[in-house]
Amino acid sequence: MFLGTHHPRLDDKGRLFLPAKYREELAEGLVITKGQERCLYVFPVEEFQRITEALRTAPVTAKAVRDYSRVLFASASDEIPDRQGRITIPQPLRQYAGLERDCTVIGANTRLEIWAAQAWESYLAEQEQAFADLSEEVLPGIL
Repeated sequence: MFLGTHHPRLDDKGRLFLPAKYREELAEGLVITKGQERCLYVFPVEEFQRITEALRTAPVTAKAVRDYSRVLFASASDEIPDRQGRITIPQPLRQYAGLERDCTVIGANTRLEIWAAQAWESYLAEQEQAFADLSEEVLPGIL
């Protein structure tokens, strides 16, 4: 499970340090791809394989499945962190997410998300009230 908020910086070569607490879990490899709201999703290989299998069994006749699969797989890049725990984020993905220097990496349960720091701050500010309002609807009787 991925939790927390981290603030690494992208270097001049497009590399980003993974949060130290997750480096061991991701050391064997990961998949970076486009996420919703112009962030990047970072999946451990096993989780990406689970998603791949779910999409493999989904009906190819469903346009939404075809559309989602095309974007997800066409933008995906498999990476292996270097010895220092850095990953290289391909230029098209950096451009998609607006990554320049300051980044925010958040834990999102089964994946990490990489955001341009300012984009994350804006998103979070917009979602604070919705988060408070939705707790009963999303998790009835739990919180």
